[in-house]
Amino acid sequence: MTAPSSSSRLDPLNTAVLTITCPDRGGIVAAVSQFLFSHGANILHSDQHSTDPAGGTFFMRMEFHLDGLDLAREPFERAFAQVVAAPFGMDWRLSYTAQPKRMAILVSRYDHCFLDLLWRRRRGELNVEIPLVISNHPDLARDADMFGIPFHVVPVTRENKAEAEAEQVRLLQEAGADFAVLARYMQILSGDFLREFGRPVINIHHSFLPAFVGANPYRAAFQRGVKLIGATSHYVTEELDAGPIIAQDVIPVTHRETPDTLMRLGRDVERQVLARAVKAHVEDRVLVHGNKTVVF
Repeated sequence: MTAPSSSSRLDPLNTAVLTITCPDRGGIVAAVSQFLFSHGANILHSDQHSTDPAGGTFFMRMEFHLDGLDLAREPFERAFAQVVAAPFGMDWRLSYTAQPKRMAILVSRYDHCFLDLLWRRRRGELNVEIPLVISNHPDLARDADMFGIPFHVVPVTRENKAEAEAEQVRLLQEAGADFAVLARYMQILSGDFLREFGRPVINIHHSFLPAFVGANPYRAAFQRGVKLIGATSHYVTEELDAGPIIAQDVIPVTHRETPDTLMRLGRDVERQVLARAVKAHVEDRVLVHGNKTVVF
């Protein structure tokens, strides 16, 4: 790895992230590093983890600069697949910073997580494009319009749920969404939705799982006299609120809180945890392993 001189001006968007999951064995890091070096890539960051060096699963995230790369992207990827990935049995992915992921948002009436994501995108904290917002209510249409984002209302009832989800999937696919975020979308997604969409879906849950599920968690927390409240962000699976966890956090509370103050504090935690999870996903820092995650 050759460090750039202090006078050089490297394009911060001319970088790529390589993520790898494979059986652990000797020589993985050396093979990847040597391949990148031999083709002129400059490694910027590298993280790795193994569940067990003797026969476990190996995970790696490597970020590198593309200035000086001696191959175009497609030949480079084909060469990596043949020379490195195949011999080591790698499940791998290469993404490019200059191609932001397309993040769809699903939201109902609560606006705190929704507006926080829009603000972070506008401030440049999230390197994403937001091609559309889908809601089962029209309440937040004006907010989406202020950010110039198309807002689609798809009402959902018990009777039309299958048809509504089919329309949502159609909108997501037409918009080319790479993943979706449930920013307090108060509907349970069916297995059919998840299979048809076929992309990651990130949810925020209003508790430090599995405590206080249900319609009014903060009142339940108040009645129990909790001293901590928190939030959990996870990938959505068919099993309700049981997908691989990406981020969690808690804050201390006291006996002086009311259900209303608990809710306000809880929403602050929800915003922060969801933003942290989305940022980790966008930056390819999350590798799923069974029902767990490795978050670099």
